[in-house]
Amino acid sequence: MRVLKISAFATVLTLALCASTFAQAAPPAGAPKPQAPPATPPAAQAAPKPAPPAPVVPFPPDSKIAFVDVNAVAGLSVAGKEASRKLQDLTNKKSGEISEKNKQLQAMTTRRDTGAAVMNDSARATLDRDIDKLQRDIQFMQTNAQAEVQDLQNELMAEFQKRLVPVIDEIAKEKGLFAVFSVADSGVAYMHPGLDLSAEVVKRLDAKK
Repeated sequence: MRVLKISAFATVLTLALCASTFAQAAPPAGAPKPQAPPATPPAAQAAPKPAPPAPVVPFPPDSKIAFVDVNAVAGLSVAGKEASRKLQDLTNKKSGEISEKNKQLQAMTTRRDTGAAVMNDSARATLDRDIDKLQRDIQFMQTNAQAEVQDLQNELMAEFQKRLVPVIDEIAKEKGLFAVFSVADSGVAYMHPGLDLSAEVVKRLDAKK
């Protein structure tokens, strides 16, 4: 059985975190003060909370189709919460490392700008080279951090799908269903609330942990 796409899971895992957290480039050498990345990524603040599954309504016994709200399953299941925590932990770690480097860059830039009157040409040239190198290091860290978060994101999505698909398949076979759709991907205008298998999927997914 080929089950629904789980692209909607990306929202719950706050997959945009890496772009908003690490995309900020280091300022040019002449900039007065570099900006450190925010402690809390804006994407994390704006990430919508998944809506809980609708109240349980008896499944229509003659139905051959059903729906699953993948956002709700990912947001309410133990597996989904754990995946989100892992991604957030890595994002926070990389953001903190880049923030420390930006603080060093800010201190060096301030020292160069405030000490211009007493600094000889040789010392200033050395400091400029150090600032330039640190800027390149920060940009390299940003690129690597973004790649690491992306890799973990892909790994977590694959793990979640590996656990989710058998559960949906199991329920579908028990009910003799022909198809199970994703609420987020199907674009349906209306569905009978009893066709929503989200609560059952969460329950069974947690039981298999």
